Amino acid sequence: MTTEDLGRVAIWAPYMHVNPQAASELEQLGYSAVWLGASPAAGLEMVDPLLDATERLVVGTSIVNIWASAPGPVAESFHRLEAKYPGRFVLGIGAGHPEATSDYRKPYEALVDYLDELDEHGVPVERRALAALGPRVLELARTRTAGALPYLITPEYTRGARELLGPDTLLVAEQKIVLDDDAARARETARPRVGMYLRLSNYVANLKRIGFGAEDLEFPGSDRLIDALAVHGDLDAVAAGLSAHLTAGADQVAIQVLSPDNDILPAARALAGKV
Repeated sequence: MTTEDLGRVAIWAPYMHVNPQAASELEQLGYSAVWLGASPAAGLEMVDPLLDATERLVVGTSIVNIWASAPGPVAESFHRLEAKYPGRFVLGIGAGHPEATSDYRKPYEALVDYLDELDEHGVPVERRALAALGPRVLELARTRTAGALPYLITPEYTRGARELLGPDTLLVAEQKIVLDDDAARARETARPRVGMYLRLSNYVANLKRIGFGAEDLEFPGSDRLIDALAVHGDLDAVAAGLSAHLTAGADQVAIQVLSPDNDILPAARALAGKV
């Protein structure tokens, strides 16, 4: 999987918010990939209809949670999708956060074990990616996968991640946006979708590394934090916020549209070709 295959601009959305009709329109609008969040299950049955409805669109998971989905069944799903849609699926995996599972153990070791099993099941290194935030897991993404899928980040983080990953490792930067030039209303839309992560230790630790202080990270998040993690404003302001990740070294920016009704298409239509 090369950056040319993936393209520069993608859509990130919970898998339940993307249907075949939306995938087809996103492809027609020029988006090259869709990343499916909300921990898709090991069977990945939601991927087939999206690939059936499109011709070139790449679909990836961001991410399959290693605590919820065993590597054997996930590998079987990968091979099914590869056989039906060669080169159009990327398996993104990650360790999630300790608050979500009673089985949680040291994530680095668990990720290494999971990647070992994917190796045994024949999932190619170049067709898988890793949710990575801290330096150690970024290095694991560099050495054991095609690259990194950092989430809830800023362009400053992207710049530092690129330095750690080097020039040849895939880096897909997720960025939340609210296409609304009323700042108070945009923050009202964004705050619940950002604030929820302030109860999760792995994201809080990374936001501290980025440079946010205790006053920013106190639930439900300062205006400064919300403005950085959910870029809002008019079309030009949002496009500039997205392009900042590409300038900072991301191969691709994955746009997560935040809207009161969870409809990703109006903003996707407006932003098409602007980044």
